[in-house]
Amino acid sequence: MSAGVLVRRTVGGATALRGGGAWRPTPYQLFGFLFWLVMSLAYWRVPLCCDAGQHAAVVERLKDDLLHPRHPMADLPGTGSPYYSPFAWVQAVAARLTGLGGWEVLKLTGPLNLLVLLTGIGRFVRTFTPRPWAPVLALTAMTLVWGVERAWWSGYLNLMSMTGNLAYPSTFAIGLAFWAWALTGARARDAEAVRYVGPGGLRPLSGYAALGALYGVLLLVHPITAVAAALGALALVVGWQRRWSAAVAGRWALTGAVALLVGACWPYFDVFALAGDGTVDAMHRRLYRDLPGQFGLALLGLPALWLRAWRTSWRDPLVLMFVLDCLVVAYGWVSGHYTYGRVLGLTLVPLQFALAVELAAPRPWPVWRRVLGGATAAGACAGFLTVHAGAVAPPAADPVGFEQPPDWPAYDWAARHIDPGEVVITDGYHAVHAIAGYGPNLAAPAWPDAALDERERLRRVADVHAYLDPGSTRAERAAIVRRYHARWLLLTRWQRVPEEAVVVTWSRRTGEVLARVGG
Repeated sequence: MSAGVLVRRTVGGATALRGGGAWRPTPYQLFGFLFWLVMSLAYWRVPLCCDAGQHAAVVERLKDDLLHPRHPMADLPGTGSPYYSPFAWVQAVAARLTGLGGWEVLKLTGPLNLLVLLTGIGRFVRTFTPRPWAPVLALTAMTLVWGVERAWWSGYLNLMSMTGNLAYPSTFAIGLAFWAWALTGARARDAEAVRYVGPGGLRPLSGYAALGALYGVLLLVHPITAVAAALGALALVVGWQRRWSAAVAGRWALTGAVALLVGACWPYFDVFALAGDGTVDAMHRRLYRDLPGQFGLALLGLPALWLRAWRTSWRDPLVLMFVLDCLVVAYGWVSGHYTYGRVLGLTLVPLQFALAVELAAPRPWPVWRRVLGGATAAGACAGFLTVHAGAVAPPAADPVGFEQPPDWPAYDWAARHIDPGEVVITDGYHAVHAIAGYGPNLAAPAWPDAALDERERLRRVADVHAYLDPGSTRAERAAIVRRYHARWLLLTRWQRVPEEAVVVTWSRRTGEVLARVGG
């Protein structure tokens, strides 16, 4: 058979008339679908919380003006905000076409992101092994084998955090990363290249350019995930690309160049300027706290990684990926750029997937593999019972009392009285993270953003605290209202209503009060 020719196996017998046997789902297709269904229902059950208000606000601002959106949370220009990514742009277009609001779009985005993630996991694991149960075990390990303490952050895709994070750009970016790694691995392995292409074992340039475009989109959707994705690509190329030549190096250089070009051409923000931006480093310092409690169970994958290095070499892609990710995490700690700790979630992937590939081996197992399998099963059960069970067991069906996901209040009761773009003064923890997702602006944004100088944001935070200070005078409050063109107050149950404010409504659940000010 000449290079580049695929041979279709001749089908004989009764199945010849149909061109093959009846289709049967693989174990991963079956369990992946069930997982998608259960997690989508779990995600819809839990109220959106935490960063969701920010992402809903991004959709609202882009929905209002696709070309020149305002700042996601304040009545300020939005030029330079990294939240305005291709992912958010597509969400906003969908919101415009359907008439849905930001919160509704997030609810629908979650299951779609999960679909991208699950298909990416399946495709990536198949680059390492054809064992049919390996993707199922990889999904199990990725969602359960973390630690015995809750690890909840954007980009942490354990079972519990998925109930809140599925709609985030980080989830979509991680799904894209798995797809990009699978395609990168297929091109890097000489056997795969020779199997699919003509003489010389090289794929067309267009494929490498398309792969670069995929990495470029990933860079724009979630830059910190793109760091881990680039390290994974490097590990795959170094580990599997055995035949090097000027042509091969040129094709990989094309992939990198296209990725950088796509990142440079996006008009909404300069993604490369974020590399030296330390605006959000301080808030990420807590990522480095309680690492053993949050991630200790994942160390069960170390023996599997060691076996891969011993059987092949240190160039095994999963081994390289783990080492490179650990170096980035360490750099974040040593340098004080704690934002790089965001790759911690993906740092566990080589451990979890190496474990899955090893335990998918056919039986009979040697003693050491049975021990490893038993320890992994015990670890997964420990993680599920201590952290993750509440994600899929609603309180009404929970006889044990597992810890549940966060249950944040909604603010539609207040938002229905506030016109889009009107400014709200509030410092309530839930309110300041959520209300902008309905369309209003905040006098002081909750999160740092490259579109707003951090000193200016902190000045605004100080002004809000000064306004809500019980010792403030009416003249001082009026000056702050005029400065930010504020129209509304959203007060906690412990804060007094200023004499000049007019109460409009209040929440029966939280006791918070919405009052009108500023005319």
